Amino acid sequence: LEPTVMPDKLRHFNPTAVDFLRRCDTEAQAEEIIAFLEKKGEITKEYAHELRCRLKQSGIRSFGPKKEENHYFREAGIF
Repeated sequence: LEPTVMPDKLRHFNPTAVDFLRRCDTEAQAEEIIAFLEKKGEITKEYAHELRCRLKQSGIRSFGPKKEENHYFREAGIF
């Protein structure tokens, strides 16, 4: 039997700030994520400001639908 080869489409995937925000349930969680990424230098102060403004004006779902648990496993075809 030939082994089943699964494409590894997420091998080099690096989540963005928006990917993390799409995992949040509340605006408070999103604020924490933004502050954390800004503090760690993952995003600039200017981008953090843009994200906060969008969050306050349009809400958490303005970044896209919620990414549920195991989202990336399903994307990769593992689940």
